[in-house]
Amino acid sequence: MATDITIPSDLWDGDEECVVTAWLASDGGKVTEGALIAEIMTAKVQYEITAPATGTLHIVKAQDEVAAKGDVIGTIT
Repeated sequence: MATDITIPSDLWDGDEECVVTAWLASDGGKVTEGALIAEIMTAKVQYEITAPATGTLHIVKAQDEVAAKGDVIGTIT
């Protein structure tokens, strides 16, 4: 069963889009729940995304791609 990695809707105020600035884990790599796996930026503020589950990371939005609140940027299987 896959677990989606989404941009939290309550991470910042407003409806601005964000950019995936870095993936700190590799596509196809193993991740542990709670581990820091990605960084995003909006309005010159950097936010950290942690793994919601343990498993294999599958990146959906590549580094430098734009995403909105609620978008799936990756999955963990």
